[in-house]
Amino acid sequence: MNNKFKTANEAFHYLMPYIVEHGIDFDNTRALFNVGFLIEDPHWCHSITNRNGVKRDFNLKYAKAEWQWYLTGLPNVKMLGEIYGKVPKIWQRMANEEGYVNSNYGYQWERGDSHTSQLDNVISLLRNNPNTRQAVISIYDGKEHQDYKLDTPCTYAIQFTILNNKLNMCVTMRSNDLWYGFCNDQYCFSMLQQLVADKLDIPVGTYYHFAHNLHLYNNIIDKVYG
Repeated sequence: MNNKFKTANEAFHYLMPYIVEHGIDFDNTRALFNVGFLIEDPHWCHSITNRNGVKRDFNLKYAKAEWQWYLTGLPNVKMLGEIYGKVPKIWQRMANEEGYVNSNYGYQWERGDSHTSQLDNVISLLRNNPNTRQAVISIYDGKEHQDYKLDTPCTYAIQFTILNNKLNMCVTMRSNDLWYGFCNDQYCFSMLQQLVADKLDIPVGTYYHFAHNLHLYNNIIDKVYG
């Protein structure tokens, strides 16, 4: 498998047929396990215009709305609805009766052990010690299983490293749907990478993406290849 791509769009075009051909049947999906790859230019995720030339366009308007929602740090899907114009069905299913979810990543990276912002801490660590290996944002926490009745964050952690005066980033995910999840996630995480780089006044470097389970749902495979 190729593990280095120029852009997220290139990664998507490669991975879509690769999963179909080489993935295994797993819980109503075709899945690959322990998949990691490098994206040399994360900014190009913004230019994804279609998904492998088939039937469904990447919704940049929605990706931007999701990013703006993350920036609010508010874990209620009603705020996403105000930004986007409606609450997508997937978020309606994951929200509790009051509209709250765990998977607003902005809410997660603003949380810390002492109610301090993880994001602010990462920026401070990198600013004070560019060689730090501690610039990590934790998102999924197995010790909080009682909080995951309706939705469970798909991302374990995001780590930042400065190399050659550029900000590199690694995203580690427990589960990642290529068709819906990867494109939106990579867009939002690349925006986070840019935000941190701007705070540090250095350029963006590479983006490394790792998923323990990278998959396509069978209904998407049937839709695209059926």
